[in-house]
Formats: sequence, structure tokens, C-alpha cells
Amino acid sequence: MTHQSSRPVRLAVVQHAMPVGDPEHTRRHLADLVHAHSGADLIVFPEMFVPGYDLDVVRARSADLAEDPRTGPTAQLVSALSQEHGLTIVVGFLERAEDGKLCNSLLIAAPGGDLATYRKSHLFPAELPVFEAGHELPVIATPAGVLGPQICFEHAFPAIATTQALGGAEILVIPSAVGAHHEHLIEVRTRARAQDNQVFAIAANTNSPGFCGHSMVVDPKGRVLAAAGLEDAVLEATLDLSEIPAERGREPSLRMGRPNLYVLGHREDTA
Repeated sequence: MTHQSSRPVRLAVVQHAMPVGDPEHTRRHLADLVHAHSGADLIVFPEMFVPGYDLDVVRARSADLAEDPRTGPTAQLVSALSQEHGLTIVVGFLERAEDGKLCNSLLIAAPGGDLATYRKSHLFPAELPVFEAGHELPVIATPAGVLGPQICFEHAFPAIATTQALGGAEILVIPSAVGAHHEHLIEVRTRARAQDNQVFAIAANTNSPGFCGHSMVVDPKGRVLAAAGLEDAVLEATLDLSEIPAERGREPSLRMGRPNLYVLGHREDTA
């Protein structure tokens, strides 16, 4: 995947309540939303958007809800939509891995036909009996910029965002299913991860029953560019990726880190 960091990135962030366990309906709605916002360069949907986030339903119906990341219906749909409209799509789905295990994953489809998958690597405790954790923290170059994918609970780990930023990520994309009355986690962590690493951060949270919505878009200074409440919404913003090197020039904290010191009791000058 290639990218161009010099031009503005037109962004759409979807926060729409979807039924649990009706992926065909959700895929139709996804397609309608992409058609309606086809002027965007990047469109981001929440965690487990296609099947709906319900661990009991996942356990009971994994046979018909889990999909192959290359040939499944969601992969085929987002790949076709991405190429048709010339935009990058990020959406949460239930992946069936090669060994048959289930993964809480993202599909990232880019206009050139590239299709990448990210598996949630830091599972929330309730997810541990259900999902197999991923084992990579990638950065993914797309025409909309270099993406650092994370999923929900992972925004609680500052090291993930820093690892991705050091690897070249310009936009942290964080599809989530944060529960009701926990919107403070989205606001504090999204702004902190963006400002800590002087990158853009996108929190795309579900507002389905039991969840808190409050999706947001944050710039490299930690300023909120767009935010939703609990209602169905599609946030729109324009990201100027040139703000990243400008902000890092003003405060070069990322490149001045001393990671060998960040082990308690370890001296940097000790082999």
C-alpha cells in the first residue's frame, strides 16, 4: 500500500447502532454509508461492526458469523467498495483464523486492491475465553496516510501507540466497543495517545445498546476536531498530515526518548 502525506485527508467516522447477529443487514448499511460518504479518503467503522459486539452471540453463532479475512463476504464487499470509490475503509469483523480460532479483527481495504487484517493483540479479560490474541503491532501505509490500527482496550496501553508512531504511523485508528458510562475513557485516552505521540487519533465507538458512543477525532496537539454523543452520527473532519512534523519540530519528545531507561532498575549504559 502506498500513501501521500502531503495532501489533506478527508475523514468520515461512523457511529451507527447496528443489530447483533445480522451481518447481511449490517453489510448493506455499510455499503450505503460508503456510497453516501464516497468523497472521503478514509472511513472508519467501530469494533466488531459487522456481527455486533456480543460475546454470548459470538460463542453461540461463530459458525455463521466468523469470516475468512480474504474471501469472506465482508472482505469482498469492502475491497470492492474501496476500489469503486477510491477510499480506504477500516471496519471491525469476526475473523476465523486458519486454525479455526476466532479473532476480534479489523479489515483495512485500500483503493489499489490491497487488503490487510489486524487482530486485536491485547484482549479485554472477558474476551480471553472467546478470542485468540494477535501477535503483531503493524503500521499500514494507505493512500490516506500510514495507519496504526488498535482495537478498544488497546488504547489503555500507551506503549502500543508509541510503538506504532515510531514505526511511522500518522493516524491511530481505534475502532471500539466501550461500554455505557465509560465515555471518559475514550476522551482521555484518545487525546492522550494523540498528543503523546503527535499523531492524529480516531476513536470510532459503537453506540449500540449497552455502549457509550462518543466517537471522536483528535489532532497531534490533542485538540478534538469532531465528536459525537450517543446518537447515530458520521463525523467528518479534514486531517492535515503536515501538522505531525510541524508539532514534532516544536517539541521533539518522540525522537528524544531513551527506551533503554524504561526498564525499572536498568541502567542505560549497562550492556
